[in-house]
Amino acid sequence: MEAELLEQGYRKYSGKEVDVYFNTSICIHSGNCVRGNQEIFNLDRRPWILPDNADSQEVTRVIDTCPSSALRYIQH
Repeated sequence: MEAELLEQGYRKYSGKEVDVYFNTSICIHSGNCVRGNQEIFNLDRRPWILPDNADSQEVTRVIDTCPSSALRYIQH
């Protein structure tokens, strides 16, 4: 699955329990991620996604609200 996501243009943000993948070309900028948890998703820093700033359940909860599927995840 990871190879497919990377091939489709997703960028990987690695975490200890969950890796987050983001594809800027399909993002519709709904803001669900940033409003969902600014500890994980914060546009004012680089990298803007830090999967280890919350537990994996919180990371996946926020990503599941993304309407465009620009955010995806793989748990380990």
